[in-house]
This record gives sequence, C-alpha cells and structure tokens, in this order.
Amino acid sequence: MGLGCGNPQLIAEIKEGEIVIDLGSGGGFDCFLASKKVGSKGYVIGVDMTPGMISKSRVLSKRHRYTNVDFRLGEIENLPVADNTADVIISNCVINLSPKKQRVYNEAYRVLKKGGRVAISDVVLIKELTEEMKQDEKLYCG
Repeated sequence: MGLGCGNPQLIAEIKEGEIVIDLGSGGGFDCFLASKKVGSKGYVIGVDMTPGMISKSRVLSKRHRYTNVDFRLGEIENLPVADNTADVIISNCVINLSPKKQRVYNEAYRVLKKGGRVAISDVVLIKELTEEMKQDEKLYCG
C-alpha cells in the first residue's frame, strides 16, 4: 500500500473529538492517522469506490482494533454521508482522478458542518493539457 502523494493532515489541524471524512480512503492509512488524533470521542469515515480497498481497510481496522473508524463503499461525487456531518474533510491524491471535480466539491460542502475545514493534498496542473496528451493512454496508465 502506498502512502499517496502528500500529507493533508499537516494542514488539517485535526482535533480530539472531531468527525473526519477521508475522500478516497484506499487502504485506510490516512484514516488510521486521523483516528489517533480524534481519539475516542471523535470518528473517522473513509469513503472509497473500490470494494477491494474497503475490504482491505476494514481488515486492517479490525486487526489493529480501531473502534472509531468506519469505511464506506461509495463515490466521492456522491458521498454516502449525511448532510452537515464532518468537522474536517481530508483527501490524499484522489480528487485529481475525478472527471467531475465540481461535484466532488459540492459534496464536500454538503457534508461539512458550518465552519468545517477541507485539507487536500493532490496533483495539479500548472498549464492546460494538449488534446494529444488527453488522448494518450500511456500518460494515464504509466
């Protein structure tokens, strides 16, 4: 399991007792770090669209006895989370993969409590991609 492309928790300022949502939680690494910060009075929700990653993160959560973490199968463009739930949203190198970024941000706004925070570590473009680059599968797949 990789560590992603950054560390959104460096800027998230997660506090004890908060509710955190991780967009694109993968194997749960960032959720487990957040779990320690929110403590027993807080809660962490990891959302991922791949059943394999949800399964893996649940196994790891059980193995390491995380009782304040929940992993949910879903898409970041349509979060399986109620309105006004989160104090903090984190995401590590995932939003760049969504073709519907505005929808992702609308969903983040929907599930955030008033005054909530968003901390994102991601890949960004410094200039527009050419049409040739957009059509080159090798650039997407490595």
